[in-house]
Amino acid sequence: MDTPLPLHTDFLFRLSLTVDAPQMVGPTRSGALRIVPVTGGTFAGPRVSGDVLAGGAGDWLRVEPDGTTHLDVRLTLRESGGGLIYCQYTGLRAGPPAVMERLGRGEAVDPAEYYFRTAVRFETGAADLAWLNRLIAVGVGQRPPTGPVYDIYAIL
Repeated sequence: MDTPLPLHTDFLFRLSLTVDAPQMVGPTRSGALRIVPVTGGTFAGPRVSGDVLAGGAGDWLRVEPDGTTHLDVRLTLRESGGGLIYCQYTGLRAGPPAVMERLGRGEAVDPAEYYFRTAVRFETGAADLAWLNRLIAVGVGQRPPTGPVYDIYAIL
């Protein structure tokens, strides 16, 4: 009973997003709010692959003065077989202020220089994808100039 239980993961897919210019809401009671429209993208893995649908997809970012970013992302994924998947995740991107400034300017930054992690949940009515409804996933992110990229892992 004193030994910690192991944590096992299984790679689900790589999620690559395309985004539009952020809508700068401005300073709010919980940080500077930026709404980033997601315009599309893809996901591909050993069990599921498909496209990210535009329209209604977005990233509500709250940015602290030091550049630490809190994510609240909602997406609709269309699996290659046609099933729709609602994907929602929260996350954190943080690092030294100089690194966060470079990311904020859209520069290419080595992902090893900052912390970018997400907690992911899925919902679907597609019978062949119902297994997604019963898992929690985590993402390891990076922010190249072309848009966010995440490697998503199921927690087993």
